[in-house]
Amino acid sequence: MGGLIAFAAGALCLFLFDPATIRFYPDCLFHRWTGLYCSGCGSTRAIHALLHGKILDALDLNPLMVIALPFILYGLGRQLYGWYSGKKPTGKRLRAVWIWVILIVVVTYTILRNIPVYPFTILAP
Repeated sequence: MGGLIAFAAGALCLFLFDPATIRFYPDCLFHRWTGLYCSGCGSTRAIHALLHGKILDALDLNPLMVIALPFILYGLGRQLYGWYSGKKPTGKRLRAVWIWVILIVVVTYTILRNIPVYPFTILAP
């Protein structure tokens, strides 16, 4: 139950407090130390936009996170169901090839969003 409460509290916090104007959200250490954008840069602001129904704004901030979010929520939901029901989720586990595909997509996205030439500048938050 604690995990569900923490998730709801985090969502409520993101809904109420805009990360673009409130400074208590943590900074991206990768961006602070390198000046480059990681694959997650803009995700907090994108989730805030999604919680307010602004899908296009969220896509502008971090399209990869917006596309991945339904899959992430599905995986978290399966995990929470397993924890609270005491049952293991049924179905196949993620095969190694898909983990490699995800890793390649994330690394490629990170590289592309740091190329300072149009159209790649669209990917920067």
